[in-house]
Amino acid sequence: MEKRNILQRIFLFYYNGFKSMTVGKTLWTIIIIKLIIMFLILKPFFFPNVLKRNFKTPEERSRYVIENLTNTNK
Repeated sequence: MEKRNILQRIFLFYYNGFKSMTVGKTLWTIIIIKLIIMFLILKPFFFPNVLKRNFKTPEERSRYVIENLTNTNK
């Protein structure tokens, strides 16, 4: 038996496991579709980049973040 690299063995382990799946392929397809919807479609609408929109330069952004992180008056 030939000695293989650890990365090759890990890759072959998962490759052979996914190749023999039946229901798992459908589940992984659903998971990937859900992740695409969450990150590519929902993220821009629910988590807009407020710092980039409200401040022009990186210095203004960093000053705003530092002030808000160190501000103890709530």
